[in-house]
Amino acid sequence: MNPLRSILITALTAAVAGPLFVSAAPAASADGHATSNSARHRPADPIVIAHRGASGYRPEHTLAAYALAIRQGADVIEPDLVITQDKVLVARHENEIGGTTDVAQHPEFADRRTTKTIDGRAVTGWFTEDLTLAELKTLRAKERLPLVRPGNTAYDGRFEVPTFEEVLDLAKRESIRRGRVIGVAPETKHPTYFQSIGKNLEDPLVRTLKRRGLDHRWSPVTVQSFETANLMTLAKRVRVPLAQNVNPSGRPYDHVVSGDPTTYVDMVTPAGLKAMAGYADVLSAEKTVLIPRDATGALTTPTTVVRDAHRAGLDVYAWTFRAENQFLPADHRDGTDPNAHGDLDAELRTFYRLGLDGVFSDFPDLAVAARRPASVKAG
Repeated sequence: MNPLRSILITALTAAVAGPLFVSAAPAASADGHATSNSARHRPADPIVIAHRGASGYRPEHTLAAYALAIRQGADVIEPDLVITQDKVLVARHENEIGGTTDVAQHPEFADRRTTKTIDGRAVTGWFTEDLTLAELKTLRAKERLPLVRPGNTAYDGRFEVPTFEEVLDLAKRESIRRGRVIGVAPETKHPTYFQSIGKNLEDPLVRTLKRRGLDHRWSPVTVQSFETANLMTLAKRVRVPLAQNVNPSGRPYDHVVSGDPTTYVDMVTPAGLKAMAGYADVLSAEKTVLIPRDATGALTTPTTVVRDAHRAGLDVYAWTFRAENQFLPADHRDGTDPNAHGDLDAELRTFYRLGLDGVFSDFPDLAVAARRPASVKAG
């Protein structure tokens, strides 16, 4: 069974009296790490993971976006993790925050603007690792895609940048309040880069999980990464489920640094998935890895990746499901305006039929609605 899903559907009875999340445990490997048991039993419904919160409706990675996602029925909320100068984990899509906060309007931070090389790419702006948490808390979040989601700009300037601890606190409060466990799926961003500047993400992440009683194989916390080395390290340090994120092209940045020629395409072959299952519990794949698109942008025949991953003992999540035409397959768009909403419901139902264990969506309410049987939605 999907480890996180099994936790979410059974956990709450012990949550109030004990640690943040407690549940019947999924199976474990010999070293105590969670394993998925995918081949044995698979839940009927995939979990819905709120991608950076309900980011289709509120500025991403804010407590408001996470709280709305929970109200909309999301099973899990997803904070991307970066780090401050004083080594506190915070939720931002990137460590460069010029596009997601009002830092440019703060003259006291004008001298912090700089250019850095992040994963081999020059990036200019303001970076979380150059600000203390106290300084970061003076900033306010803003919509990252104002031209795509102009309605979200009404919330610019209202919300702080949350810490990872604050996200966990929100999940705990809402779990108790709503009578269901809210999972958390943090993604470690640019782990090789942060390691190179002496601010690795793994140490504070592990400390936080252990301190809060979350480091156990039935914890509904799944840690994600696009890199492999930090997941392999975490597999030896924590017992929570781990998710390997894969793109349709390229290779993990730690592979680039180490000279490992293994690409993301190699990683989703049967042999690659078997190797992945040695350290991870979940394959978290960009949508076109599972259903490619043709030259027009329309969906084509599904690959065998979902089947192959399940055979390897991995659960499979897909990302990212968004309502705007520009993010949808051509056969699910409505009109020619790239920012207008198309038929996300149809796209989701197509992917659900693959037997996915979870989906990431900017619109968790639509992802929750799409997994209901047609008869229920019609009624």
